[in-house]
Amino acid sequence: MGSIKIAPSILSADFSRLADEIQAVQRAGADWLHLDVMDGHYVPNITIGPIVVEWIRKATDLPLDVHLMISDPDKYVPEFIKAGANWISVHPETCKDLKTSLRRIRELGARASIAVNPDVDLDRVEGNLDDIDMILMMTVFPGFGGQAFIEEVLPKIARARDLVRKKGLPILIEADGGIKTDNISHVLRAGAEVIVSGSGIFKTPNYAETIGKMRKAAEGL
Repeated sequence: MGSIKIAPSILSADFSRLADEIQAVQRAGADWLHLDVMDGHYVPNITIGPIVVEWIRKATDLPLDVHLMISDPDKYVPEFIKAGANWISVHPETCKDLKTSLRRIRELGARASIAVNPDVDLDRVEGNLDDIDMILMMTVFPGFGGQAFIEEVLPKIARARDLVRKKGLPILIEADGGIKTDNISHVLRAGAEVIVSGSGIFKTPNYAETIGKMRKAAEGL
């Protein structure tokens, strides 16, 4: 397997010292930062908004991978991109016209991604492949960090990878939810190449060692 990208999810970081946490995972070898945006409507939790993303942008030069778990992404996409988001993931069920939403993300200078919940069919993705740069496969139901990995999603990750390969498109497959050093190999084998991990990194004593183990899991696959 080729090189993978590790995207620590700051939802599991210590927010009382967030700048230090960001610098720590950057030094430890993180490729991206994953930012979970929740509005208390689409999901029951509330997290961060564009102002926090803007502050994070000033604290790091890593790509910011922003996952919008909000009920009206079209209204806020421009603000998040202006704040510094490089990637924007939206859920198809939250968009009035998914294709228009994805094209707007690209027009504003970010890369577009569709987020797929464990109970959402890949049919919601297939008709929009020409308008995306990534598919975010959720391996938990969105809304809270620290959830247990749902193994039943693995075959769907493999189907997403096959779908992209058959079309010959340069679309990344990202996986997010409950991924740690002890199960990452299963996710990679299924076809994911961008790995989001929150507690799997931030709740370990040595970020560099943890990220190193994650990369090692990709060797030989």
